[in-house]
Amino acid sequence: MLDFIDFSFLDILDIILVAVLLYYIYKLVKGTVAINIVIGIALIFLIWKITQTLRMEMLSGILGYLLSGGVIALIIVFQQEIRKFLLMIGTTNFSTKRGFLNQLKFLKSEINSETDTDTILKSCITLSKTKTGALIVIERTNKLDFLVNTGDPMNAQVNDAIIQSIFYKNSPLHDGATIIRDNFIVATRVILPVSDNPRIPSRFGLRHRAAFGITEKTDAVCILVSEETGDISYIKDGEFVLFKDYEQLSEKLKKDVSN
Repeated sequence: MLDFIDFSFLDILDIILVAVLLYYIYKLVKGTVAINIVIGIALIFLIWKITQTLRMEMLSGILGYLLSGGVIALIIVFQQEIRKFLLMIGTTNFSTKRGFLNQLKFLKSEINSETDTDTILKSCITLSKTKTGALIVIERTNKLDFLVNTGDPMNAQVNDAIIQSIFYKNSPLHDGATIIRDNFIVATRVILPVSDNPRIPSRFGLRHRAAFGITEKTDAVCILVSEETGDISYIKDGEFVLFKDYEQLSEKLKKDVSN
C-alpha cells in the first residue's frame, strides 16, 4: 500500500508564496533580454540535476561550481530587475487595503480605472504635428509618489484638451514630465531621473534620457513627442519599443498598461 505524502497548511502556504514570487520575477523580466538569461540558467540547473542523477561527477561538479559561484554575476546582470523588485516592495502602501492591492498587478484591472490610452495617443499625435515636445509617464505597478512630489500636483481625468494645454509651448506646465495614474493626471512639471546609459545615441536630448531613466528604475512606461522632429517614441524597460504605425503602438500601449 502506497503512503500518501502528508501536506500541512505550512507546506501549502510555502508553495503559494514561491508561486507568487516566481510570478513576480516572470513579470519583471518578461519582454526583456533578461528572460533569455533566466531560461539559460534554468536549463543549466536542469542539466546539473540530470548529471547528478546519472552520477556524472565531473560534469555535475563543474556545473555545481558554476551555479554556486555565479551569485555575484547574477546580481550584476539583473541589477535593473532587482532594483525594480525592491522598489515595488519598498513603495507598497500597506496602510490601506486599496494601497496594498494596487501593487498586485494581477488584481490591478479589477480595482483601478482603465487608463484611456486612445486619448493619450491621440493627444500625442496632435502635438507631433506641431512639433510640440511632450513627455508622459504612465504609472503601472510601482508607485511614483517619490516623483509626484517633485512637480505640481493635479487631479484631472485624462482628456485631450487638458493634455494639449499642459504641453502648449507657452504653458507654465509644459516643462518636465506629466504622470498619469488610474486615468488621472496626478502631477505635471515632474523632474525625472536622467539615464546615464552610454548606449543612448547622442542625438537624443534630456527628454529622451529622462524617459529612459524612469523606465530603467521602475516599470512605468513613457510616451514622448520630440520637439525637434515631432516623432513619437514609446519607451519601456529602458528601451525603445518599435512600432510600424500608430495602430500597432496603440495595441502595445493598451497591452502594457493593462498588464
